[in-house]
Amino acid sequence: MNAITTRQSAGFALQPGNLTEAMQMAEMLSHSQMVPKSYQNKPQDTLVAMMMGAELGLNPIQSLQNIAVVNGRPSIYGDALLALVMNHPAFGGHEESFDQNTMTATCTVWRKGDQGKHSVSYSMEDAKQAGLWEKQGPWKQYPKRMLMWRARGYALRDKFADALGGLITVEEAQDMPTEREINPRSVQAAESQPSLQHYPVEDFETNFPKWQQLIEAGRRTPEQIISMVSTKGVLTDEQKMMIEGAAA
Repeated sequence: MNAITTRQSAGFALQPGNLTEAMQMAEMLSHSQMVPKSYQNKPQDTLVAMMMGAELGLNPIQSLQNIAVVNGRPSIYGDALLALVMNHPAFGGHEESFDQNTMTATCTVWRKGDQGKHSVSYSMEDAKQAGLWEKQGPWKQYPKRMLMWRARGYALRDKFADALGGLITVEEAQDMPTEREINPRSVQAAESQPSLQHYPVEDFETNFPKWQQLIEAGRRTPEQIISMVSTKGVLTDEQKMMIEGAAA
């Protein structure tokens, strides 16, 4: 048995000890039907989610269940966002309320030692101004829940940025306009130009250990490696994150 099958933390929450073990675990998990479909048969995406989760204190399974990449941006589900903050040593408490008359959700959070509490409200009027109210999907089906998640996301990010590592909620990420929606003409122009193909997965897996050695030895920076490789093919956001993570 290798280290992956024997090393344990709490219960049966396996934790890889190095990149090789992590890649083996990502390969294994990505071929399981127990992980979300967005990670199935995608070991590189699985590995990146595991790496991000590890930075937040999540074990690999928790990472895959709670972290998603939406429009190229890593994000976390609203309930998991709250769980991370509640597990932070500086967490002092939080309160949530909903005003039925004005359709306004409010989330209040505070850190230990705070002189005052921090409150954020998100109303139906805010959602209308953002073009979200009655938007097809969750906003139309569960409007109260979406308002609460938005208020919660803003409040927790305001006071616990150190616990969340820049993550936003999946619900907020899904509502962000894509580049096509923001600047459709530039996207169409770019699509009309000849473009590089995606950098081959096999080549990436073969070359990544070499790039990692260069970065660890201080002979190249992650930015230099990304710039060099990008002349040969288009890197995915996950591949870029793996290269950037080699400097950690």
